[in-house]
Amino acid sequence: QVQLVESGGGLVQAGGSLRLSCAASGRTFSIMGWFRQAPGKEREFVAAKRWSSGYTYLGDSVKGRFTISRDNAKNTVYLQMNSLKPEDTADYYCAAGTGYSGNYYYTGTYDYWGQGTQVTVSS
Repeated sequence: QVQLVESGGGLVQAGGSLRLSCAASGRTFSIMGWFRQAPGKEREFVAAKRWSSGYTYLGDSVKGRFTISRDNAKNTVYLQMNSLKPEDTADYYCAAGTGYSGNYYYTGTYDYWGQGTQVTVSS
């Protein structure tokens, strides 16, 4: 059974940092990433990493502030979020895809999703 278990969300002041973790079990994946969804908005691509090459992708709104990394041995992907802004407030979802078609920003690329973890950035 495939599971994606997220952790690390919480409340932080603007300018602060948080690190999200997503531990995958049940199989390995071609790509793992993070999306976020704020109330009343569509789900937005944040970051992704291809497992074989290690190549990373970042959304324009988080470049220079967020990084994505992995621990192959633990089958875990991390999202380090620095210089957080109130507009980063959202539910953050881990996602994993078994194949990769080139559309890392598209939700349909990902076959499995975590339950979500809430991030709130106060001003």
